[in-house]
Amino acid sequence: LGSDSWLKTRKKAAEKVRDVAAELLDVYAKRAARPGLAFRHDKQAYASFAAGFPFEETSDQLNAINSVLGDMCQAKAMDRLVCGDVGFGKTEVAMRAAFVAVTGGKQVALLVPTTVLAQQHYATAAARFRAFPVTVEVLSRFRTPKQVKDVLERVKDGRVDLLIGTHKLLGKGVQFKDLGLLIIDE
Repeated sequence: LGSDSWLKTRKKAAEKVRDVAAELLDVYAKRAARPGLAFRHDKQAYASFAAGFPFEETSDQLNAINSVLGDMCQAKAMDRLVCGDVGFGKTEVAMRAAFVAVTGGKQVALLVPTTVLAQQHYATAAARFRAFPVTVEVLSRFRTPKQVKDVLERVKDGRVDLLIGTHKLLGKGVQFKDLGLLIIDE
């Protein structure tokens, strides 16, 4: 540990940390300088959507929901991380944010790491949005090329409000008409 090689390695690592920190400061400064979209939502419609949640919210979950919605209603770029174990209600936080974005006239993308999770989120979102004029779709390897083509055309035309999918969402062929919210599920 006391060798010259170790000292050089430590020095290089410290330089890299400074470089990354400088990059992050630059990115965040540029984001702060640009105006964002302040979402406005119909409180009655939102209350109706929230009432459709089949469980009682925890205080932590309500705090996360209120923080996310508070961010969305400010005219600045949003950057929020919501953490919690499986079963702690992060999906509902995402559904409520998606509701506000969609009722605000924007499209939403929900990026997930696995095909199975894409299907689970799709089933949840389809059930949660069933009573509202919201079109929910999923892109995953379970879809045929014909189905994928149809979904992508409707996304591009703005006829899909909430698109859930795996890394397929990041493909060159995916074009949103008016994307307003990107949700990344670990």
